[in-house]
Amino acid sequence: MATVRQRRLGRTLRSIRETLGLTPDYVAGELRWDRTKVGRIETAKSGARPTDVASMLDLYGVTSPERDALLTLAAESGRRGWWTAYSDVFTGSFVELEADASSIREWQTTLIPGLLQIEDYARAVIAGFRPDGDRAEVERRVQARAIRRTLISREGAPRLHVVLDESVLRRQVGGPAVMRRQLSHLWDMAHRPNITVQVMSYAAGAHEGVGGSFIVLRYDDPADPDVPFSEGQFGDIYPESEQETARINLAWDRITCAALSPEQSAEVIAALANEE
Repeated sequence: MATVRQRRLGRTLRSIRETLGLTPDYVAGELRWDRTKVGRIETAKSGARPTDVASMLDLYGVTSPERDALLTLAAESGRRGWWTAYSDVFTGSFVELEADASSIREWQTTLIPGLLQIEDYARAVIAGFRPDGDRAEVERRVQARAIRRTLISREGAPRLHVVLDESVLRRQVGGPAVMRRQLSHLWDMAHRPNITVQVMSYAAGAHEGVGGSFIVLRYDDPADPDVPFSEGQFGDIYPESEQETARINLAWDRITCAALSPEQSAEVIAALANEE
């Protein structure tokens, strides 16, 4: 999955080319590239090196300040974020896509979302997923998740809206003591200005979210499309069509309407946190 910057750069380069009335084959011929290279850059199927972008901009006659902005974008699209040090933990580009999001929407049917997990809960989850992993591997993944959690407390943090199935709150991950601390932490986080937490009560019955958990990442630039994401036992899924994205966003709207209000949800979380 391409990063936000790669998609933005490719989209802009394509717009410039089409405005000039040039074909991808013509550009590739002029630059002595493989005929498919222009298309791969424009669709963000492959990374665009700043030198390649500079060659395209020379051909298109693009001058500064637009030229400087696009070359900066090309350089940033290949940046090394903190997650590159954990390439053995994070596969794919989800963490980078998440880091650039202005809004994160998550419907979760099984576990507290990673961004809201305390360390002991995260450790229990990771150990459960990897029963054959050694202690060092588990601890490295716990450490990576702890760094990832700083996303929601940094300056300019994204808005996080989470809807949790009631079963998530009742599943004793790590045991009763860990769950009490986790639920207390969840209650605290739900009162932060950039975080909204709702609970889908058992009483809601069958609803739009019974098909499984998913996340939708959104961005400040209206030209950047939403990124739906679903993590499963057999790999990650990124629906990319406009129709699929619209369907998932509609499902999200219906899920939030069916769930308890944030105020009611906070009461449920507090009650469960205080249960003996």
